[in-house]
Amino acid sequence: MYKVGITGGIGSGKSTLCELLSGYGIPIYDSDSRAKTLMSISCELRQALCDAFGAECYRGDELNRAYLSQRVFGDAAALAQLNSIVHPFVRADFRAWAEQQSSEYVVLESAILFEAGFENEIDTIVAVLAPLEERLLRAMSRDNASRESVLSRISHQTSDDELLRRSHRSIVNIHREYFESDAEQLHKILLYEARR
Repeated sequence: MYKVGITGGIGSGKSTLCELLSGYGIPIYDSDSRAKTLMSISCELRQALCDAFGAECYRGDELNRAYLSQRVFGDAAALAQLNSIVHPFVRADFRAWAEQQSSEYVVLESAILFEAGFENEIDTIVAVLAPLEERLLRAMSRDNASRESVLSRISHQTSDDELLRRSHRSIVNIHREYFESDAEQLHKILLYEARR
């Protein structure tokens, strides 16, 4: 199974690219939403989080996101600890999920692909890029967020230069119609690579 990683910063359009590829019948693994699910359903992960951050991580069977966010916000060591606990579960889950697919290739969508060590799980990486102002406008509109809060989130993400350096190819998302055409071409390229 050929595995494709799609990454990009906030507002770049990586989810839009994944939607377009999904339209060609390609299965998409959304690592962010899957991580949240695993934190809710995996007893082993739940225990590891409680051991590290306290029983307050959960209210009954529900993950206490507010508490966990508060514990790691602004604390690089705590965030690194959280990631070191969660990411191995997500990687293992992705491997199991990919084995169950029957398409010619699958996509792993992750904003923190490199930070999470997912580059070792996939065959090729596509970075989705967009001008900063476009990204700001999209994220502000989508999340009903202030310019300052979006800029702050962007400042904590991997830079476009670094994404370009570490990815195998990139796709630029400025105009929807061009992006759709580029996504179609990308799909054809990925099919070719998967069949080789």
